[in-house]
Amino acid sequence: MRILQQVQTYILLSAVIVATHPVRVVAQNDSNTGKTEQKATTESHDGQHDFDFELGTWKIHLKKLQNPLSGSTTWVEFDGTSVTRKVWDGRADLEEFETDGAIGHIEGLTLRLYNPQSRQWSLYWINSKDGILGQPTIGEFKNGRGEFFDQEPINGRVILVRFVWSEITSNSAHFEQSFSDDGGKTWEVNWITDQTRVSDEATNSGASKNEPRAQEGGGQNDFDFEFGSWRAHLKRLKHPLAGSDEWVEYDGTSIVRKVWDGRANLGELEVDGPAGHIEGLTLRVYHPQSHQWSLYWANSKGGSLGVPTVGQFKNGRGEFFDQEDFDGKSILVRFIFSDISSRSFHTEQAFSADGGNTWEANWVATFTRQNK
Repeated sequence: MRILQQVQTYILLSAVIVATHPVRVVAQNDSNTGKTEQKATTESHDGQHDFDFELGTWKIHLKKLQNPLSGSTTWVEFDGTSVTRKVWDGRADLEEFETDGAIGHIEGLTLRLYNPQSRQWSLYWINSKDGILGQPTIGEFKNGRGEFFDQEPINGRVILVRFVWSEITSNSAHFEQSFSDDGGKTWEVNWITDQTRVSDEATNSGASKNEPRAQEGGGQNDFDFEFGSWRAHLKRLKHPLAGSDEWVEYDGTSIVRKVWDGRANLGELEVDGPAGHIEGLTLRVYHPQSHQWSLYWANSKGGSLGVPTVGQFKNGRGEFFDQEDFDGKSILVRFIFSDISSRSFHTEQAFSADGGNTWEANWVATFTRQNK
């Protein structure tokens, strides 16, 4: 929940595209034996279900320090709800968050991704007011307590940020956010959340129902066509930008769910082919100021979001661009949605190594709606 510095003026917040993006000390003596065993125990902890307690629907009570790191003792309070849904069988989850208080309304989401290599979690927060994804707060649980850290600019200074999850039971949990401007020597708590379970399973709130509705201006419902379940057929160029004409194919499914009444969505993709298994997700978030979308892709093997591909739809065709490193070179990436109907659509990813003069397609997909 990165409801940090941006909440001061009005409190911000804003995820998902159908996942069609490519899969971008040893003990020295007997006296150290206990330490070695303790370290081995810690390293062997598989934390992929550490956030399972958060799945479901909650009543939320918040307290926010109005002016952090200023000596302020003025707190404001909010009440509302959050709904957390399982992704990748618990190795990721998506929380939708909505509260109201004396200084306004907060609507946001947190996407949590587990990295199986580091055995750490990355927590991404987005505010629906601006649709901007913050940098991840990264950490893990130990002995029932979760600590997560990142570094951010606040009031012109770079500080440390800490999230702590504690007092976790089957029906309640406590969360605190703190800032430190002295390298972690001291911490000032500025955001406190206490939550009480409403139900054991996430309910279908108005923000996530998939019924069609009238289009609104600005492009915030451009991805409504994609809500639901799809059969996916993918083709991937095996060696992009290498003169290769060898393609590999995959087949599987994609499920796209509405978030924030269509102003964001989350897509889960799972396909198999001769080259292996792909399990990923795409978070798509709408920027109300620029009227553009940011598309974030994550592969379950890595557990982190990639660079966003940004763009919009015009005349029924969506074009999205970003710049990435590929084989030691900086290239342009283009992602296109086309041939959109109620029953099918087409996507294509292409690379350009010459500033957009020419493009080589390397990932194409056709999606066909599954019968309800």
